[in-house]
Amino acid sequence: MIISNRVKNLHPYVPGEQPKDRVYIKLNANENPYAPSPKVQKAVMDFVNNNPEKLGLYPDPDSLELHAALAEMLNKSGGVLCRAKVCGENVEPSEQDKIPFTVTPDMIYTGNGSDEVLSFVFYAFFDSSKHFVMPEFTYSFYPVYAGFYNIPMDQVPLKDDWTLDTDEMLKRAAKNEGGIIFANPNAPTGLGLTRNQVREMLKKASSDEIFIVDEAYVDFGGESCIPLLAEFKNLVIVRTFSKSLCGAGQRLGYIVANPELVNIVTTVKNSVNHFPIDAVAQVSGTAACRDVPYYVETSRKVADERDKFYNFLQEKGFYVLKSETNFLFAKHPKISGDELYKKIKEQGLLIRHFATKGIEDFVRITIGTAEQMDELRKAIEKAVSC
Repeated sequence: MIISNRVKNLHPYVPGEQPKDRVYIKLNANENPYAPSPKVQKAVMDFVNNNPEKLGLYPDPDSLELHAALAEMLNKSGGVLCRAKVCGENVEPSEQDKIPFTVTPDMIYTGNGSDEVLSFVFYAFFDSSKHFVMPEFTYSFYPVYAGFYNIPMDQVPLKDDWTLDTDEMLKRAAKNEGGIIFANPNAPTGLGLTRNQVREMLKKASSDEIFIVDEAYVDFGGESCIPLLAEFKNLVIVRTFSKSLCGAGQRLGYIVANPELVNIVTTVKNSVNHFPIDAVAQVSGTAACRDVPYYVETSRKVADERDKFYNFLQEKGFYVLKSETNFLFAKHPKISGDELYKKIKEQGLLIRHFATKGIEDFVRITIGTAEQMDELRKAIEKAVSC
């Protein structure tokens, strides 16, 4: 047999479809509908036009300029870009917001998208003898890495209201001496824990085990846990350029953690590929970090459109969860998730349906521009009236 037993047992991640049979309005992959900042576009064009020889040279293996720009952005924005929650509620600063905390460049590691970053994090902190605890329904790449690296995992069911059962997660982590990972806000539900709720979890969790919070969607209305790094040395925050920074095509992700943990992840990276981020991605990422006002505005546009669409779905009889992300998770009492997805696709729009037991009645709807969401309104009205 040519292939290894490891390969035979792999269960790869299934991304949102990208069919080529026609032009679709894509609302199925949680991409940002807005282009990157004009400053990013100019920086990339200037780099290519003025420094073409650099495309033939290896990039900075440590991405020092990008790390400095990220630290500056996080400190300037307070960790998040958008402070609006669902239905116009404002986020009041918590006590933790008032604690001075500064992110330094040595607290940052960057890689080719948060998926690669997560891969190195899993390799660095888990193995066959060191399992992890995660919610039953969360980012579906976590179980993929568990299988790839042969890591035992413990999936904890969500509560009846679709929130995380934090007590049970802590109980199981303590029982098996395992680490914890979850997305906050969570995917695909869109619900998030407050910073103080996460802080209470960390106080009860073992300080000898890793605690990973994936903040891919935090900029659309959640509370970042970055200030908690001042208190908890076992905390790792995973973030991405793909959502709020309009950069899914850039393939940039990063962690924020204490320098010791960053060095461990860097050691893993350097054992695989000493040059993980290409030169153009470093230029575009640095430019994005330096235009916070643009991304604040686009994040607010997405959050505002999300809230309007939340109200629309409720009016149409959907059960829909209040979201702090750039998507909504909803189901209709009279049409299955699969059928709704197919009827929407027939009209030239893509939304996401998971054929996973327990959430098979739901669809996940990425928030697009106002014009795109108007088209989806029409398609949904037609679909549910048939």
